[in-house]
Amino acid sequence: MTTLADSKEPTARCLDLTRLVSRVGRGAWTGVDRVEAAYLNHLLSLETPLFALVRTRRNFTLLDHSGTKQLAERLHGCRPWGSPDWRARSRLRATKTRMAAESDLRRLGLDHTGRRSLASLLTRHLPDGCAYLNVGHSNLSDHVFLALRQVRDMHLSVLVHDMIPLDFPDFQRDGTVTSFAAKMRAVSRHADLVIYNSRQSQISGAAHFGRMGRVPDSVVAHLGLDVPTVAGAVPSHLAQNRPYFVTVGTIEPRKNHALLLDVWAQMAKTRAASEMPTLLIIGKRGWKNEKLFARLDAQPAHVRELPDLSDAEMAALVAGAHGLLFPSFAEGFGLPPCEAAALGTPVVVHDLPVYREILGKYPIYANVADIYLWEQIVTELAARPATPVRGCDLILPSWDAHFNLVLKMT
Repeated sequence: MTTLADSKEPTARCLDLTRLVSRVGRGAWTGVDRVEAAYLNHLLSLETPLFALVRTRRNFTLLDHSGTKQLAERLHGCRPWGSPDWRARSRLRATKTRMAAESDLRRLGLDHTGRRSLASLLTRHLPDGCAYLNVGHSNLSDHVFLALRQVRDMHLSVLVHDMIPLDFPDFQRDGTVTSFAAKMRAVSRHADLVIYNSRQSQISGAAHFGRMGRVPDSVVAHLGLDVPTVAGAVPSHLAQNRPYFVTVGTIEPRKNHALLLDVWAQMAKTRAASEMPTLLIIGKRGWKNEKLFARLDAQPAHVRELPDLSDAEMAALVAGAHGLLFPSFAEGFGLPPCEAAALGTPVVVHDLPVYREILGKYPIYANVADIYLWEQIVTELAARPATPVRGCDLILPSWDAHFNLVLKMT
């Protein structure tokens, strides 16, 4: 385990922003995207110089502090992307936004290179004693790590969000387990420090890294929560005239949306339509869930699919719900339940250790094998007013606490 006595302030930091740039033009940010954005915002606020490394389809770009700040303004929507240059326009399949982002990378970058010359680029521009941070699971490869090692006294830190692709391979997209395992083997070989978002992730990570041959030093730092801003009432086109519940996340097998459809189908057998609550499924369709997609396509009664909400719309719906239902089979951290708790919304979850660790007694715990228990809980919550939970001594994790711990060790 790395200790505070072993650490010292780096001469500079280099944050990998490949994931955020790859998400440009692809809709609302995921939880991992928001973590990378939080690191970007915090590191830009420090006096220590910040560089950013971005890999695109054709090359690597290194940005200095000024370029990174200007890139951040575009990623956050504070400044528009520029016009696509001729190189970007030659990519016939790229969206206009994506072309503009790659063009701005070329304009803002300190230097650019192809794959073979990455080590040369890094040693030309990064100072000795620099610290590299990767929190988005992009660029986790022997090639990138070995190139970074060419910078003298380089310190390599990686945030591992979870080991779910290795723990539950059947839930993953075809081909992604192999690529994820390759990334984790590279982390095992090269990382000086692994940052985990929960004790549960650390336990799983240490077990897998042990089988890979090397367990890097590690620290557990719960992710910070940006309490969602609820600017006003639920927009009129989303307003519900009856009690409603929400579930938030990509519609993929691990999230176990099928349980909720079963609960609603079961309730519909025993009560009138006027007595039924509404289930709002907030999230895009994912993978390996054809049977569930067919059920949704059949438009089950009192179930509504909402794939393209803004952050403000989602926050308003979660804040006004009678409960957030989260029957996921596995989580590394579980951001939606934490954000719902921050809004005072009742939360119902599968009884996973990570929720006990982070949320304590706040959620209602219900085993996903017991559909009747979930039905009973939904019925009881629907009969109560949709008011914030009171009287729970819950202290939610903060980004200040996260960075106070992590940056003393990186």
